[in-house]
Amino acid sequence: MRDVALAVLGFAAGIISGLIGIGGGVIIVPALVFLFGLSLHRAQGTTLAMLVPPVGLLAAWAYYKQGYVDLRIAGLICAGFFLGALVGARFAVGLSNAVLEKVFGVALLLISLKMIFTK
Repeated sequence: MRDVALAVLGFAAGIISGLIGIGGGVIIVPALVFLFGLSLHRAQGTTLAMLVPPVGLLAAWAYYKQGYVDLRIAGLICAGFFLGALVGARFAVGLSNAVLEKVFGVALLLISLKMIFTK
């Protein structure tokens, strides 16, 4: 049953990701922590491992066919993300779970406030 719930989580996050461009950090990580009892470290690591296969390929293709993908920008961000994720992961594994939860929460709060109060 847990496997089915995890697959449903992935499906729901995929829908949200395809719809508004979010998924791993905002949907899957909190769900793994609060619904499945993983530590934040384990949830983040698992979510990053999920990204290894081209999970967004079909959604990106749908956007690309409509002219909504800038491959140059995507490539540059991908290159930066590739290296930045390594740096972030090395930093995160050195933090306690409690500190990491606070960092994650503050990041989500700041993003939320920016989106709510920006025209």
